[in-house]
Amino acid sequence: MRKLKEQSYANHTRYQPLQHFIWLPLSIILLLTTVVYSIYEFMSNGFSLNLLLLVGVVVLAIVPGMLARMYALTLQDRLIRTEEQLRYFMLTGKRLDEGLSKEQLIALRFASDAEVVDLVDRIIASHLSPEEIKKNVKKWRPDHQRV
Repeated sequence: MRKLKEQSYANHTRYQPLQHFIWLPLSIILLLTTVVYSIYEFMSNGFSLNLLLLVGVVVLAIVPGMLARMYALTLQDRLIRTEEQLRYFMLTGKRLDEGLSKEQLIALRFASDAEVVDLVDRIIASHLSPEEIKKNVKKWRPDHQRV
């Protein structure tokens, strides 16, 4: 089994090579090329149903990939929020303050069990941003299964 690199604030960002370095750049190139070609053809030959269909097909080819990513991230965020609420309840026997934002809870997932209760108190008292929360984590709890 491959040993995963220890996570920290400095290296917790995750990239999906196929998504970030292949699909997204190629989609942008395809869309820009199609728009430039369509403008050129429109200026040269006027409106054509083929141009409209070409742009439509390109957009329809890109949108499902974007939607799939958005749906996966939305579901992941909901799961993290639920996990953090359960973890806090298991540690304290109390419900987590509903004033915490989704982004704060997502950042809180990196805190170890030993520091999460104190960190929640600091978040509520000082209104820490997600970046500040991550920077305040002393013992990083890695998350290698993110989308």
